[in-house]
Amino acid sequence: MPTIYDVAREAGVSAATVSRVLNGQRTVDPDMVARVLTAVRELNYRPNAVARNLRRSRTTLWAVIISDIGNPFFTDTVRGIEDVAQQAGYSIVLCNSDENPAKEETYVTAALSEQMAGVIISSSGSAKAAKTLLDSPVPVVAIDRVLPRGTVDTVVVDNEAAARTATRHLLESGYERIACITGPEGVSTADLRLRGYVDALAVEPVVARTDFREQGGYDAMAGLLASPSRPDAVFVTNNLMTVGALRCLADRGIDVPGEMGLVGFDEIPWADLVRPSLTTVAQPTYELGRMAARLLVDRIAAPSAKPATVVLPAELRPRQSSTRPSPAS
Repeated sequence: MPTIYDVAREAGVSAATVSRVLNGQRTVDPDMVARVLTAVRELNYRPNAVARNLRRSRTTLWAVIISDIGNPFFTDTVRGIEDVAQQAGYSIVLCNSDENPAKEETYVTAALSEQMAGVIISSSGSAKAAKTLLDSPVPVVAIDRVLPRGTVDTVVVDNEAAARTATRHLLESGYERIACITGPEGVSTADLRLRGYVDALAVEPVVARTDFREQGGYDAMAGLLASPSRPDAVFVTNNLMTVGALRCLADRGIDVPGEMGLVGFDEIPWADLVRPSLTTVAQPTYELGRMAARLLVDRIAAPSAKPATVVLPAELRPRQSSTRPSPAS
């Protein structure tokens, strides 16, 4: 990768002159400006963003890296972040990793190279991205999911307790063979919600792991329906997979809640509107975002303080999808 010194040598000027040209100073001879710009173009030189930001005051931008911009969970969460950021004099840059560790790594690198004032991240599970953040001086707050292989300020809900409550609710409703559709192994929300489900059971768990996406939920539900020991209820550990599971049940003509009870994790805006209405575990999404932003403001002010973990409660909202009809008399 060419340096400022390579540009200076190609243009026949000093590195200081190259710097003045690239910073837009008007005191440089036009002929030198032309030579520098020609050298920049021919060498495909890109100014070092870290060095540029070190020379000027720290930015007032936060990178907010979320795992799936298509997930309604993040709508209120990001609003909570933004409201606190604005009050504290910061703006946010929203980045969507799309549950893709490689994209997450790219966004982390960009956030650090642009000398962002801080990063709030819902990790897709990339250990490399986590290490890059942990090795940097930039303040970091993890939200929704624990950052792999490191300790930073973190805001989550009590995933294990909420999943345990949801599973017990299905048991108390009379369902006996309860399956769980959860996300990828190593992602904290997937693993902790699975653990809560297992803790609530007195029988062998039935688990389908997939990718936290709607099609993944559909395919996982189809696999469970094809099983010789088909479940009579399912606990689904995020909203998009819940939509996929419901679509699969509708396509197969499976009656909910008569033939299959269902509880989804994450509230869905239309949960009360569909028939049967959908039982969900609702997270305090706005408060998650607000608290994460508050922690980041505090971390910027006190970089050496001990990392804090905030665990918020989630709420089971029982509706028709988990209410088993009484047997006909």
